[in-house]
Formats: sequence, C-alpha cells, structure tokens
Amino acid sequence: MSEIQRVAIIGCGTIGASWAALFLAHGLTVTAFDINPAAEATMRSLVRDALPVLTRLGQTKKADAKAEDVIFTTDLAEALKGAQLVQENGPERLDFKRELLNSMTKHISSETIIATSSSGLTCSSIQEGMDAAAKPERCVVGHPFNPPHLIPLVEVVGGAQTSEDTVRRMMAFYTSIGKKAVHVQKEVVGHIANRLQGAIMREALYLLQEGVCGVADIDDAVSNGPGLRWGVMGPSTLFHLGGGPGGVQHMADHLLGPLMSWYAPRDPVVDDELKQKWVDGTLAMVGDRSFQDLSRQRDEELIRLLNVRKEWDGYAQEQQQQQQQKQ
Repeated sequence: MSEIQRVAIIGCGTIGASWAALFLAHGLTVTAFDINPAAEATMRSLVRDALPVLTRLGQTKKADAKAEDVIFTTDLAEALKGAQLVQENGPERLDFKRELLNSMTKHISSETIIATSSSGLTCSSIQEGMDAAAKPERCVVGHPFNPPHLIPLVEVVGGAQTSEDTVRRMMAFYTSIGKKAVHVQKEVVGHIANRLQGAIMREALYLLQEGVCGVADIDDAVSNGPGLRWGVMGPSTLFHLGGGPGGVQHMADHLLGPLMSWYAPRDPVVDDELKQKWVDGTLAMVGDRSFQDLSRQRDEELIRLLNVRKEWDGYAQEQQQQQQQKQ
C-alpha cells in the first residue's frame, strides 16, 4: 500500500475532478478545493460518471466509493489540512502557480509533496519563485493526460531543486494507483508527450495551410493509420516491426534518413486565416455530434482498448512464466 493516503486536489476543473475520481477509487481520502463554489457540482458529476468506468478497468480498490466521499471546500487551509500529497491543477500561468504554491506551503507539513499538473511549465521555473522556507525540493511536476482517470500516462519531472527522494516517492505513488509513470530526466518545455503532440499539430497545420488536404483528411489519416498502432505500441517498437526480420537496424539503415526529411520545411504561419480554417474544418467534420456524444465515444473506445491491452499483458506474463519454468 502507498505511504500516501490523504490527497488534496487544488483546482476542480476537468483535470482536478478526474484526479479526484482516480484517487477516491483507490481508497484514498480526498479533499478538493476550488475558489468557485459552483465547481463542486461539476466535480461531483464527473466523479460520479468516472467511478463505474474505473470499475470496468479494474481500477476500483474501494468498492463502495461514491462521489459524495470527496470533501469539497472553498477554504484553502481546510483543504490542505493533513494532506500528504497536493495535486495542483491551477491555470497554466507561471506567476499564478508561484503565488499559489507559496501560499499553500503555509498550511501543509514540511513532508508534504506538491505535484503540479502543469502541461508545459518547467518545475524549475516554478521553484524559482518559491520562498526557501517553502521547501521547493518537495515540488515536482506530475503531468497527466486528459482524462487522468482513463489515460495511464503521467510524466514525473523534477526541477533543479527537487530532491531525488521526491521523484522516487511520486514514481512509486503514481504506479501504485495504476498509472504508467515516466520519469522525464531532463526538463524541457512541454515535457515528452505534449512535444510529440505539438510536432504532429505543426505538420497538420502546415498541410492544411498548403492545401495538401482538409482537416477531416488529417484526422482520418491519423485515426485510421498510425494512430491505431500507437494505441498498442510506441513508435520505436513499431518501426522495429516495420523493419521485418532485420528489425530496427534495417529501419535505421534504410528508412531513417528519408523519414527525417518528411516534415515541413518551415513553420506554418498561424494567423487568423489559418486558425479559422482549422476551426471551420473541425466543426464541419464533427457535425451535429455533441460534446457529450464525442466524449462518450472517446471514453468507451479507450476503456475497451485498455482492457484488451490488460488482457494481453496478463497473457504475455503467463507465457513468460511458463517459459521460465521450462528452463
């Protein structure tokens, strides 16, 4: 069982509420804070919808968990009382996060870890604005992918002042609640996955601006092509398979060079015209499907894929054990 049993969620938007559902499902005591009282209803609704999903994924350790178990408050000090971990989900603004983290440290134990869900800001940049008394060495990035209760990935990134023990504890904690924790060993803006998403978006906007194809064509090309494979294995493993009997060495020798030339020769000019072309194309592609309908489709397909992967992982582990017994 994880050493962390009491978690404070700071910020109850989509990310914060999703974190709350995951923590609650794993039997943790969860207190949620938001400055807006209206956030409570939205948070509880998301948690209520997420709990059955987590059960289907085998992620529910507390069978009787319910949305009402989350303790909601608009008092920051009350939310932080007794917390062993703070999962902060405030706006992606450096000045805001620095001020928020400094204020939080007045109400928590010196041993309490502060994890920010920041999508792109580096931990070091946040720590630079923290008082020494705030113990910036216990501050770390714990960046999830939306929605956190479904997508396994969480990127753990320490800053210049983060202790190795803090990183170790957070890697262990996230793993204990079913996340796939990846330690980002060197800080870069956007971490790993968002940089990869950004690279794809750069290419998509370039193709759109150059009139190579439309928005729907780009989405179809990804979701019916490499996107299907990426839901199963990462790019390096897939290129290894693509190399046939020669594997990744064949790919490195024969395709890596050309592949490195298949990208936009310049950045797309993201002006109002291109932005509107992207927005119009996306809305035309989506049609009359509502936000709720699209979310439901995404989540349902993710659940099925994750369960298939879980079954395969179990089968592969069983086969490996049988092989070891024969040896």
